[in-house]
Amino acid sequence: MNFDDVVDRYNTNCLKFDFKKERNKPEDIFPMWVADMDFRCPPEVINDLKARVEHGIFGYSDVDITYFRALYSWYLTHFNVKLQRDWLFNTPGVVFALATAVKVFTKENDYVLINNPVYNPFSEVIEDNKRKIMSSDLINNNGHYKIDFVDLENKIKEYNIKLYLLCSPHNPVGRVWSKEELDKIVEICKRYNVFIVSDEIHSDFVYEGKHICMLNYQDYLDNIIVCTSPSKTFNLAGLQTSNIFIPNQNVRNKFMKEVWATGYSNINALGLVACKSAYEHGDKWLKELIEYLKGNVKLVEEYFRENLPNIKVTHPEGTYLLWIDFSGTNLIDEEVTNKLTYEAKLWLNSGIKYGKSGKGFQRLNIALPRSELQHALEKIKEVFG
Repeated sequence: MNFDDVVDRYNTNCLKFDFKKERNKPEDIFPMWVADMDFRCPPEVINDLKARVEHGIFGYSDVDITYFRALYSWYLTHFNVKLQRDWLFNTPGVVFALATAVKVFTKENDYVLINNPVYNPFSEVIEDNKRKIMSSDLINNNGHYKIDFVDLENKIKEYNIKLYLLCSPHNPVGRVWSKEELDKIVEICKRYNVFIVSDEIHSDFVYEGKHICMLNYQDYLDNIIVCTSPSKTFNLAGLQTSNIFIPNQNVRNKFMKEVWATGYSNINALGLVACKSAYEHGDKWLKELIEYLKGNVKLVEEYFRENLPNIKVTHPEGTYLLWIDFSGTNLIDEEVTNKLTYEAKLWLNSGIKYGKSGKGFQRLNIALPRSELQHALEKIKEVFG
């Protein structure tokens, strides 16, 4: 694959490129914020979508056994998980599923546990549904983030936590949780009967270690939901297809009723085609992509180390999002963001979006051609060097 190819995304209703003015950004800013990639999806997916479009009818659609088999094969091969057909429920997105889980497992004013700094919709689906955020903040140990298990357990006890939204791999700090860490999470949650909803949307992007799907915890499956989607892996977010695995039948029924109450029912017809095709044919493409992204990670780390040593890159074990510490510039968050926006003309995500522990950080999307990434780094050097 030619991941160096620069694809013009303007005038495609692209959130990333076409809505700068609506989001109060300069028209000449280069976007590196939202987590989609500037790469075309696998050619097999494009071909299968073309064939489906040629059919010309896009009526109500649903998954069949061939769709499930594609998921089954992928998860068995990549994560050693034997999915069961009745576990699967489809939603238009993982965030939609997180919001649904909040409504199913908690009541208004209940606390929901998260690990800040974490993907900001975690907090939004809690607060928007009139629940309260309780964060057991990750510990930043010289650029390596860890879970504070003592704090985690204390928060669960003190605030009567019923639901834990886990981000695995973690966005934005790039951790791929080890088996020992996940074992400890399950041990604590089992002790207090806490339900775990695991967002594993970045599970295919692992550079170090191994992603462990929470569905491997057979003795706690009744208290686990795993939220997945091909949207990050194969750049299919606009087709709104997510696969939610809910092993417990009673929980699944409650979840389905909550979804149906929103008026949502049938899966996106083209999303169905794209997801099935990606899981059937996308493995080689993904392996090449991972190697390319590793090269982008190396470029960013070496560039900052050699040219801007006061700005620290958190070494990622997974995801294509880099968590960068600008606190060494001695500038406050607003100043850093303004310099990036109006001087470097780069659109990143300020770390404070991810909770107070994100102070001093910026999130950078590196899933783009290397020439454009190199240019962005040079612009940062011009402003902060």
